[in-house]
Amino acid sequence: MRGALNRIVHHPLVFGLTCVLFSVGIGLLGYRVQQSDFVLLVAIYTPTFLLYLLLCQAAVSIQRRYFLFGLAVIARLLLLPSLPGWSDDLYRFIWDGRLIVHGTNPFEQLPSYYMEPGHRVSGLEESLYASLNSADYFTVYPPVAQGIFALAAWLSPQSILGSALVIRGFLLLCELGTIWLLLRLLRNMQMPEHKAIWYALNPLVILEVVGNLHFEGAMIFFLLLSFYFLQKQQLIPSAFGMALSIASKLVPLIFLVFWLRRLGWKSAFWFFGVLGFSLLLVFSPLLSGAFFQGMGSSLGLYFHQFEFNASLYYLARYIGYQLEGYNMIDTLGPLLALTTFVGVLSMALVWKTSGDQAFMKKHLFAICLYVMCSTTVHPWYAILPFTLSLFSSYRFPMLFTYFVVWSYAHYAQNRFEENILLIALEYSIIIGVGIGECWYLKKVVRTSPDKVRRT
Repeated sequence: MRGALNRIVHHPLVFGLTCVLFSVGIGLLGYRVQQSDFVLLVAIYTPTFLLYLLLCQAAVSIQRRYFLFGLAVIARLLLLPSLPGWSDDLYRFIWDGRLIVHGTNPFEQLPSYYMEPGHRVSGLEESLYASLNSADYFTVYPPVAQGIFALAAWLSPQSILGSALVIRGFLLLCELGTIWLLLRLLRNMQMPEHKAIWYALNPLVILEVVGNLHFEGAMIFFLLLSFYFLQKQQLIPSAFGMALSIASKLVPLIFLVFWLRRLGWKSAFWFFGVLGFSLLLVFSPLLSGAFFQGMGSSLGLYFHQFEFNASLYYLARYIGYQLEGYNMIDTLGPLLALTTFVGVLSMALVWKTSGDQAFMKKHLFAICLYVMCSTTVHPWYAILPFTLSLFSSYRFPMLFTYFVVWSYAHYAQNRFEENILLIALEYSIIIGVGIGECWYLKKVVRTSPDKVRRT
């Protein structure tokens, strides 16, 4: 069956038609589908994802791979003049950027402060304020993101679309860098280079990074850049790359314990010294009492109030309701965060296997644990585990990049109600496939370790 499917998709006409239909699907998802159009989203995303899987099967020859890399670039360029339809985070990006351009630290005040008489700032109109999805919260975006927001506001002070183009241009460059780094890293690790195609054409990656402007694209680029320099044993640029990754999104902080174990104390001294200095340098424009208060407030809300598309937390919440009769998020959120910390630390101390592939696998399981224990799992959170899975033989994170879009049912027809049955089905499939893969690959490693490396 699989051989017959491969022969069909390799036919020039079928291959060309698949590429065209895939591009149409990306275009429709980027321009036609809005956050509240859940049925339409799934109806278009499902066949587009299936076409993506077919194209991954077709990436056998060098010529086809170059063509598919070109298709990946074209798919992203198709979205250049679009406004994000699945997320309204852009308006907070613009808000923060305009504050910085006017010399104001975006962590100092809540957005409502600038709507009061005497506190108005040019460019922060009531229409922009009305579009914010986080008007009652302090900003949470670290300095690399804030720097791009400010650049967008400076280059396009009046136009929302113009600001979106600046941010999208930066993320597009990051995406191109990520694809190049994936090729180099996979080659250095003697793994199949065609896996870079899996990232380049993944619909969730294209739509959430370039389409909806999420800074996972920047975080992943700088993280892979840090890996790349680590492979070349260049600790200073590796540490600076890690600093920029953390300064794009804070998530890579959970990986640092692995680097300490990998480097050893002497090399780790230099690496973490440069990392600390780089973070201080990058964060310095924002550092103040207001920064720590605002960031702390936002992170506190993340662990104590925010709930979206969670897995273990929703199960624990249900048990809490049965036992205590109320939502125990104030206890469960920090407890699950502590579980992540203990789990990652245990991986670093107990998992003694060496080599680049095992090193990357630790990162994969760490981020999977983080996602499983989170009270909030937005669709773009699936991109990092999927990217790290490319350095392994696991496929369940790729499956996650499909099922995670089911969480948009929350916004269906602007009802803002989660479908618990869909969430339960989503995670049942992902966890079930993940456990099955772990069992199967453990069995294969015992008999044919080279087979695992080739997949």
